[in-house]
Amino acid sequence: MAKKLLGIDLGGTTIKFGILTLEGHVQEKWAIETNILEDGKHIVPDIVASIKHRLDLYGLTKDDFVGIGMGSPGAVDREKKTVTGAFNLNWKETQKVGSVIEAETGIPFAIDNDANVAALGERWVGAGENNPDVVFMTLGTGVGGGIIADGNLIHGVAGAGGEIGHMIVEPEHGFACTCGNEGCLETVASATGVVRVARLLAESYEGDSAIKSSIDNGEAVSSKDIFTAAQAGDTFADSVVEKVGFYLGLAAANLGNILNPDSVVVGGGVSAAGEFLRSRIEKHFNRFAFPQVRKTTKVKIAELGNDAGIIGAASLAQQFVQN
Repeated sequence: MAKKLLGIDLGGTTIKFGILTLEGHVQEKWAIETNILEDGKHIVPDIVASIKHRLDLYGLTKDDFVGIGMGSPGAVDREKKTVTGAFNLNWKETQKVGSVIEAETGIPFAIDNDANVAALGERWVGAGENNPDVVFMTLGTGVGGGIIADGNLIHGVAGAGGEIGHMIVEPEHGFACTCGNEGCLETVASATGVVRVARLLAESYEGDSAIKSSIDNGEAVSSKDIFTAAQAGDTFADSVVEKVGFYLGLAAANLGNILNPDSVVVGGGVSAAGEFLRSRIEKHFNRFAFPQVRKTTKVKIAELGNDAGIIGAASLAQQFVQN
């Protein structure tokens, strides 16, 4: 029987699992809730229990698997297979993850940062078309990313390589970022960042706009509301999308000018705006990109959606394939 890969996408609300073929085809997938109570001490045991339960259910044993790969938030030590400072999991202290899962399942285990792992998935069987040079930007609660250059994920000396969300795009009058700097891409292009841009632009906007009225009245407005209104012809909302597209296009061009990847792939919740957002990013990318980069690097929207994490995680386990 052909060997399989197991991918785990660990998030603050759910833990997603997938059983995949060596070619990246998802055969089974399931999810459990993330129990972050008591400093997140239940998370690893829950993962182990869920894997054991499913293998029993599907009549599989450890011998059917090449390995397990996992994407996790926080600072990941790939050698020790530990995670530190994943605050959305209540993991403040260093957690032993790999050693426990390997001991309990008998299957080799590999781990990396969740944004890097999503990049691997999108590169392998998504918009990256398995090209060795792909940059992935994920626009969600924050802005994450992963850089794959010459087939390798860029980690840097402290694992902070590919922190695309902390590229400075507004050096003079930027918003404060949780990292301590001002003007980071994350402050203007994450889901909350888009709303922040809207609030700022609303102060000086004179015309009629349902979105501006909602902001002025102190009502809750989401990034999705802004994109929906822009697509429906709200001029103010459109100016917000234009500004966000400017920042993302500038960032994509800077990445392109340094790395000249085959593509800059945009994913995450905000990317659900699809072509409407992509075309704006591309317009500004073309303005700032070096001529050869403009001709050869494409701006694309991610294709795998929520499965990018489990697929990318599973791809980490390919290192255990016996040649």
